[in-house]
Amino acid sequence: MHVWQATALAATGGREQLPGVVQTVVLDTASDVAWLQCSPCPAPACYPQTDVLYDPSKSSASGIFSCNSATCRQLGPYANGCLNNQCQYRVQYPDGRSSSGTYIYDLLTLTPTASVPKFLFGCSHAVQGQFSGSAAGIMALGGGPESLVSQTASMYGRVFSHCFAATASRTGFFILGVPRVASWRYVLTPLLKIPALPPTYYMVRLQAITVAGQQIAVPPTVFAPGAALDSRTAITRLPPTAYQALRQAFRDRMTMYRPAPPKGPLDTCYDMTGVRTFALPRITLVFDRNAAVELDPSAVLYEGSGCLAFAAGPNDLVPGIIGYVQLQTLEVLYNIPAGLVGFRHAAC
Repeated sequence: MHVWQATALAATGGREQLPGVVQTVVLDTASDVAWLQCSPCPAPACYPQTDVLYDPSKSSASGIFSCNSATCRQLGPYANGCLNNQCQYRVQYPDGRSSSGTYIYDLLTLTPTASVPKFLFGCSHAVQGQFSGSAAGIMALGGGPESLVSQTASMYGRVFSHCFAATASRTGFFILGVPRVASWRYVLTPLLKIPALPPTYYMVRLQAITVAGQQIAVPPTVFAPGAALDSRTAITRLPPTAYQALRQAFRDRMTMYRPAPPKGPLDTCYDMTGVRTFALPRITLVFDRNAAVELDPSAVLYEGSGCLAFAAGPNDLVPGIIGYVQLQTLEVLYNIPAGLVGFRHAAC
């Protein structure tokens, strides 16, 4: 899980400027409605969190939307009816988790000099499923109209980037707007437009995978459905045909280590007893237009488990997922108007 700790919501915003409260949120490139747990939020409907619970009643800048407001009517799949003439929302995630509550607005402070006066988000009064208490909610960065990226389009032009650090001793970053890095330092691949999918998802297409410099044998049609860049999901899901080929190529180059039992969806695991470091084969994801992205070693095995950090999707016809583990140490640049995604190595 990768979080952003620079979000301040409520009246004056800012880390030192009370009554604004700093809230730690998970960055999610595959959803559109941001939300925070809000007071009142009793257990077990809500989960215990480290941050102070956000209380919109203490903010002079906050407000609600009536059920017949244009904003409420435009919530589409996130609309969840009406309660006391207050617009209700619900976000359902593919893993079964959800958040529901009142759709509101408040001042969002991004930096000491940049803020969004009426940022729209969910005031969550109930969740389903497990959420980490180290985050107070989720900051949605998807392509839909409700996301932070869309709400700040006039300020930042629907361009943003992130880099997730591989260890706690290193620092990642999240940038809204065009980064101050020369464009030639990125490898670029097109964003796919898939009419059958909502605009939420940033879709790219793999064209090949190499292990230790050797391309695995996978028909190009296997990658045709594309894959979503999803910073909320840990493990990359590949079409089963591609995953089986990757798994075999990886196992063939890991014969010097003792196999270990599978751990959940991770079926290629190794006994780490007495092993300080693994000599891992290089894995490179090659995206459309030959955008080759060599994965950092931290992106090959899953967080100290000794398991290959990839899994198979349901079938070859379902789009895949590029999870945050594989994106570690890479700057991923989303230039939505240009229809491009960029990758920059060793950025954090």
